[in-house]
Amino acid sequence: MKIVIDQDRCIASGQCVSAVGEVFDQRDEDGVVVLLNATPPAELAAAVRQAAAVCPALAIRVEE
Repeated sequence: MKIVIDQDRCIASGQCVSAVGEVFDQRDEDGVVVLLNATPPAELAAAVRQAAAVCPALAIRVEE
């Protein structure tokens, strides 16, 4: 699994951070998503997929 984010699409809703804070964070100055781990461990796969699914801007892409 590899995660790709599009910071230009991000609207800073924070849904990804709520879903899996071990993988996503937000910049302090504007709340835009920051990827902490582009290749998370298998045990976080379901949470990462959920984060991508709930992103209102579709700024997160999961590549298998």
